[in-house]
Amino acid sequence: MNKLISIIIPTYNRAHFIGETLDSIIGQTYTNWECIIIDDGSTDNTKEIISKYVNKDNRFYYYHRPENKLKGPNSCRNYGFEKSKGFYIYWFDSDDLLLENSIETRIRKFNEQTDVVISKAEFFDSETGIVLSTNRVLSKNVVEEYFVGKTTYYVSGPVWKRSFLEKQKELFDENIKYLDDWDFNLRMIYESPITVIIDIPLFRYRSHPHSLSKQVNYLDINELISEYNARNKHLKILEKRNIDNHEIKKFVLKRYKAIFRDGLMQKNENTYYFFEQLVGLQYRFKQFKGILKTVLGFLIYKIFNRGYFLIK
Repeated sequence: MNKLISIIIPTYNRAHFIGETLDSIIGQTYTNWECIIIDDGSTDNTKEIISKYVNKDNRFYYYHRPENKLKGPNSCRNYGFEKSKGFYIYWFDSDDLLLENSIETRIRKFNEQTDVVISKAEFFDSETGIVLSTNRVLSKNVVEEYFVGKTTYYVSGPVWKRSFLEKQKELFDENIKYLDDWDFNLRMIYESPITVIIDIPLFRYRSHPHSLSKQVNYLDINELISEYNARNKHLKILEKRNIDNHEIKKFVLKRYKAIFRDGLMQKNENTYYFFEQLVGLQYRFKQFKGILKTVLGFLIYKIFNRGYFLIK
């Protein structure tokens, strides 16, 4: 049971949170761990804080993302994996917290066949500490329900066996900035890992104003481009695997329509890009009547400043 686990943490300007995160790792009942922290170019005093932990506990390792690697947490995660030595791999975020028995509870669930053990998250308000919700990890149709967001693992839910990860052609996609954990976990799900689910929270997910989920609500174009890339990437994967799922198609259409409609209503400068994405999706799904309504709605809006009601 007492095999090494590598906890890999990307960080960027998290000086105000990361100390509490690292304290939660030190407090684990399972002690055979290494914590590999990859700095993505912080400009605050993150380095100063992490250096104190490295100096007092030799299980912490601190690296900077190499200049020849793309900026972003996925590059840091992949680089951390290269530096790791653990039999188990655990990707963690630099502003979240582990419950004290989190690692031990999950590792106890592994046997020779198990590839991954997944637990729930406890979402809490960063300012008040109040618990907001937990996520759903149990599923009857994991590909469909994970794709549409009924089931969520986040990056910190699973503990992976290294041997499973080493068989994969790609770990984290360094070109995806938003939905990065969704993309990674879903690609792993396609490979049918032998999975154990623990239906209780074992880590705390911090909700704060600078989280990516907040940015997307404001039609952040960089985040939305990343989302489109991730969704389209997985639609192609499903096509190659001959998976034709009505609920997945309905979900993606609804999402693309909502972005386009919100872009119209807010007079967003990227509305034409949202329009292209929606029409492209409708063409892929052979929804030719839908294309006609989308084009008509767009033209009416451009002429009369209304018409987005046609995009339903």
